[in-house]
Order: sequence, then structure tokens, then C-alpha cells
Amino acid sequence: MNDDTIGLSRRKMLVGLGAVGVASAGAGLGTTAYFNDTESFDDNTLTAGELDLFVHVDYSEDQGSYAQWSTPDGTFIDGNVVGGDQEEGEPLSIEVSDLKPGDSGEGEFCFSIVNNPAYLWMCGALTENNENGQNEPEAAVDTTGGDPGEGMGELADAMQVSVSYCTDDGEGENIVGEEIVSGSLADVMVALRAGVPLYGDGMPDAPIENRVPFEGVDAPFDDDEPVIAEQCVCFEWWLPTSVENEVQTDSVAFDFEFYAEQARHNDGTTNPCVDEEYAADYVNPDGIDQPIPDGVARVGVSYGDDDVVYAVTFDEPAGSQYSLADPSFASTNFSLPFDADNDGTYDFQVAWNAQGNDEFLYSGVETGPNWEKDTSTGWSALPAGITAVKSGSQALISVPRSTLEANDDNYVFGFNAGAGGEQPSVSVPTGGPYSPVNNFTSSQNGQSTTLQ
Repeated sequence: MNDDTIGLSRRKMLVGLGAVGVASAGAGLGTTAYFNDTESFDDNTLTAGELDLFVHVDYSEDQGSYAQWSTPDGTFIDGNVVGGDQEEGEPLSIEVSDLKPGDSGEGEFCFSIVNNPAYLWMCGALTENNENGQNEPEAAVDTTGGDPGEGMGELADAMQVSVSYCTDDGEGENIVGEEIVSGSLADVMVALRAGVPLYGDGMPDAPIENRVPFEGVDAPFDDDEPVIAEQCVCFEWWLPTSVENEVQTDSVAFDFEFYAEQARHNDGTTNPCVDEEYAADYVNPDGIDQPIPDGVARVGVSYGDDDVVYAVTFDEPAGSQYSLADPSFASTNFSLPFDADNDGTYDFQVAWNAQGNDEFLYSGVETGPNWEKDTSTGWSALPAGITAVKSGSQALISVPRSTLEANDDNYVFGFNAGAGGEQPSVSVPTGGPYSPVNNFTSSQNGQSTTLQ
């Protein structure tokens, strides 16, 4: 977890600009002197503001009679350094040893954004998920094998995590608000890999663009007491008691990161957690004569060592009559098809609501318009290695790098979404599914990319 100090965009500093105006006029025939007056405006200064993010951390864990631990009172992060008063230091690191079913932990992150309101994003990554070999009880129930250090552990799938908005009740306890993302540690880290936008009012169902920012404060502390924005982020983890020997000797490691960017002259849509981002405007279905609705679909791409994560976001004005951005995606269906070998034909797709059953499904792709599914196999559950989760109005899909490396790391992906009937549709790179320029009989109109 770290925090960034972000300079104002287009920073300019002008110091000591003096302006002198001289006015003169002739008066009196034959007069040899001139009336004159001078007004000076000296030492004019324009000073760039600042944006400094402090993250206040309150964390504790419960391992029964084995151990109890919590961060010291007043722990905060500034410039990636715990306590913020050191020139050099390490990020805050929390380590849990001898983890057993029934263990749990919870934490709270609160924010001081000095001098300027800002949009916040929460990023993260699962950095280790190791098997660390197998002892006899684990080997009896876990057939995956795995040498020490290999990423084949089960602990990331077994641990459960919940991340939510929260506020202080004034008596030192938290009032938990809307959920941000929850699920297994592996699922939550997929969501955070592609970035989760945070809302200053704790209402994550609103559009990302021009969402409520986090308010700025004059100083991070007042008499050593933190001065924070109203909304904090709380997280909880636990290892269910239903988990058995399959996680013995396994270990996981993960990172949290918060990113702040000034709200002024900014719309808050730039995702700092992804490596690439593509966007396209809504269009009307072919033959529908109506005003083109306001709406944008964004696909952010985050490259990891083992997988590539795609973040799908629908951004519409508040109160829009269209349903693509509905957090439940109740009427929406969309698909991400992939041409892994870059031969001009899509090979497989991951889709939402393909059969009206509100879930992610997988299929091969036959050559034809709109990347029709392979009728010989139909839709199926996601295969091992591909993960898909929802977070608010975002969908996050993780695809193994090994699946996309068939042609020297070059591949093509597409994206198309619609709500059916006369509702709008959207595609990346542009246009709707029935547009002649986007007749997806092959991947030639998809987005060509190279694994980083």
C-alpha cells in the first residue's frame, strides 16, 4: 500500500511580477510641463497549490489464543513511509503467520488530502500465492502438487475479503456503508488490479465521471488528531472454518495502493491502476431514429506477470433511462472476444448475461457476425485460469497470459455491449454491433495489442 503526492496539473509559478502604468496628458497652451502620476503594483505572486495524501491506518487481527495484534495508535502513511517523518523508510507491511481456519482481521483507511479536493482510486495486486510444497495431510486432499515458490496455492481462493465504505460514529466505532468489492482474496485482487474508483459520498452506483470527490483539508493533523475526509475505506478478511487441509503450508502476499488526483479541471475518469484504456460512445441500433444517448464504455487493461485483467465500465449521466450502467447489469449483455493467435478470427469469448442468467460464461467462437458462439459446444462455465467478478458498475475479467501468447505476444481483443431491442449499444473500438464498419466476422476491427 502506498500513497502518492500529486502535483497540480500544468503547474505554474510566477513570482514578483511588477506592473507600472504611466498616464500623461498635455494641458494649457504654451505650458512646458506635463501633468503626470504613477501607480505601482509590486510583488504580485501566483503560487501553485499542493495536493498531499495522508492515509491513516487502524488495523487489528484476531488469531484466538495464539495471537492478537494491531497497528500502534496514530499510524499513518505519507510518501510511502510509515509515520511520514523519516527521509527513508519502508511501506507499511502487515504479516500474519501461522494462519488457521477461523482467524480474521479488519482494518480502516482514512484520508487527509491536504489543500485540494481530489478523486481517489484504490489499486492492489496479489503478489504471491504459493504452495510451498505439501506436507502429508495437505497432499492427501490437494492433488495440484507444486514445488516451493510455485503459484499453485489454494489460500488466495479460500480467504474471504470484504471492502466497504465506512464512517466514524463519533465514539470510535465504524458505521459500515456501501460495499465496494467482496469475495475471495483472489477475486478482490482481480478487481483492485484494474482499479476501483472511490466516491467521496460513499455512493458507488453513481457515474464515475464527475463523481463526488473527497474533500480537502487544511492540514492532516490538529493537535496530533487526524483531520480526515468523512468517508473511509474498511476491509475485513477471514479464513472460514470450513476450510480444511488444502491450505496447509500455503502463503499469500498482496498490496493495497491509494491514488489521489486533483478534482479541479478534471473529471475523475483517468484510471491510474491500468496500463492501457480504451473508450467508445454509445450508438443507436441500426434503423433506430432517435437522439444518440449519452454514455461511454471504457475497457481498462492491466498487465500482470501471470495474467491480463480487463475492467469494463459503463458511464452514463445520473438518471439515464438506459440500463448498461445498472450495477446489476440486469438488462445488459456484453462480450470480450479474443483472437489469441492474431490470425483474423476470434478464438474464444467471455460474456455476461449471455443466456439471461446474470453470470459470466465462456464459449468458443464461430466465424460470423457478432462473434457467434460455437454451436457445437455452446456456453459453459469459465475454464480454470479465467476469473470474472463484478464490483459496483464494473466487471473485471482476468485471462492467463499463457492463453494470449500464441503469436509472439500479439493478440486482438474486442468488446461489444447492448441492452437489446431499441436500447443503445457500444463497441470497442467504435460503433454498434450492427454497424457495417463493425461486422465482426473476423478480428480485423478489434483492438490489436501486445503483451507488456
